[in-house]
Amino acid sequence: MRTAEIARKTAETDIKLKLNIDGKGISEINTGCGFLDHMLTLLAKHARFDLSVFCDGDTHVDYHHTVEDVGIVLGDALKTALSDMRGIKRYGSFILPMDETLILSAVDISGRSHLNYDLQIPAFRVGDFDTELCEEFFISLVRHANITLHIKQLEGKNSHHIIEGAFKSVAHTLREACMIDKDFADEIPSTKGVL
Repeated sequence: MRTAEIARKTAETDIKLKLNIDGKGISEINTGCGFLDHMLTLLAKHARFDLSVFCDGDTHVDYHHTVEDVGIVLGDALKTALSDMRGIKRYGSFILPMDETLILSAVDISGRSHLNYDLQIPAFRVGDFDTELCEEFFISLVRHANITLHIKQLEGKNSHHIIEGAFKSVAHTLREACMIDKDFADEIPSTKGVL
């Protein structure tokens, strides 16, 4: 099983996270930010990752540190669980429709961190969640997982739909890229021999 268990404590957040890439989409999420909980639950379900996240953060300030640090820890866990990336498909892409919204995402589990984030979210907030934190989450995830990720909004007007569509699209993209290719199960998917 490709799993990871990460604990990270700072002056701003105290996070415990468990990840099983070869899971069934079961999640137990409590970050203190309801909208982030919703997005992580969707990510786990659609990626088929088993995910447990508990965060005690300085939410009396705002959700910034919680969202950023959960992204950091999830990225660390993904990198740890994938280990040397032997046998993975490495690449994944998905176009996800959600009502009026259409989101494209593509990933390369490359060992190089790069985010191309192209979402135009019209509202500053969804509930009490600052929508700019969506980008902060993906920046942290990408940097700590060492992956290349493109997220592009092709259509969309509803802020909730745009963010939810992005998380679901990225989930399907990660699921595809993390899958073991049975024909190449013992190989590193790179001509360099390492990722």
